[in-house]
Amino acid sequence: GDAPAADHAHGVRRFARFACLDWSGAKSQKQAGIALAIAGAGAKAPALVASEGGWSREAALDWLRERAAEGADMLIGIDFSPALPFADKGAYFPGWAESPRDARSLWALVDRLSESDPHLAANGALAHLEIRRHFRQYPECGDLFGQGIGRLRETEQRADANPASCFNLVGAKQVGKSSLTGMRVLHRLAGAIPIWPFDPAPGRGLLLVEIYTSIAARAAGRPAGRSKMRDKESLNIALGSLGSQPHPGLTRYDDHSTDALVTAAWLRKVAGNEALWNPAGLTPDLRRTEGWTFGVG
Repeated sequence: GDAPAADHAHGVRRFARFACLDWSGAKSQKQAGIALAIAGAGAKAPALVASEGGWSREAALDWLRERAAEGADMLIGIDFSPALPFADKGAYFPGWAESPRDARSLWALVDRLSESDPHLAANGALAHLEIRRHFRQYPECGDLFGQGIGRLRETEQRADANPASCFNLVGAKQVGKSSLTGMRVLHRLAGAIPIWPFDPAPGRGLLLVEIYTSIAARAAGRPAGRSKMRDKESLNIALGSLGSQPHPGLTRYDDHSTDALVTAAWLRKVAGNEALWNPAGLTPDLRRTEGWTFGVG
C-alpha cells in the first residue's frame, strides 16, 4: 500500500492517490458503463484501470476490497447516489411501517431483497410490493411516485439545475438502477471502507465519496449540457484546466472513460478544499439518511 500522508494542513488530510469509479446499473454481467481511473498526487495524467474481460460490478467490489485489504491511501469517488430521498417526507418509503430508518438499513434491505439477482442487480428490491409503489418503472408508474420528475435528495436539489430522481427508472436520465446496485456494493463492503459523510473521514487509508461527474466536467470548463468528451483534444483541454498533464491517448474514447479520467483529476485538485468537506446544507440527519455529493456547496 501507499505510505500514509502525515500532513493535515488546514485540517484536511492529504491522499496519495485519487480514483473515480464510473458506475452502471445495467442488468448484464459485463458493464460497458463501468470505468475506473486513478490519479497520483502530482500532475501526471490519470490512468484507466482495466479489468480482465471488462468490468463487472462484482469485479469492482473485489477491487475495492483489495484496496481496503492493502490499506491504500486513496480517495475514491463513486458516481451513484448512496441513498434515496428521505428529508422531504421523513422517510424513504412514507406510509410503510418497515421503511428503513437510515442509509445502512436501506443498503441491507436492498441487498437482502435482491440476493437472488445475478451480477449485483437490484430487480428483487424493485419487485417488492411496497417499494415498487414509489418508483416510476416501465410499463407502470407506482401510485406513490408523485408528480413531476420525482422526489430529490437535498444535495440533488442544490447540485444541478436539471436533477434526476432516483425514483425514476424510465428514460435516458434515469439513475435509480445504478444507485440501487451501488447500495448492494456498499452493504457488501460491510464497513471495510468508510464512506463520507455517513462515516467520519479517517486520518489515513481509503475513503469513498459520492461524486457527480458533470460537476468535474464543469470545473474543467465544459459547458453545461455538453459535459461529455469523446476525443483526445477535448479530454486534454479538460485535464489541463484541472492542472493535469495531457493523457497520452485512449484506444477508444467513450463517455465513461473520459468522465472517470477527468473526475479523478478534479478530485486531486479539490480534495484539499476544506469547504467541500463542510457544506452548509449537510445536517446530522442527512449524514445518516441521504448523504451528500462531494463538491456540492
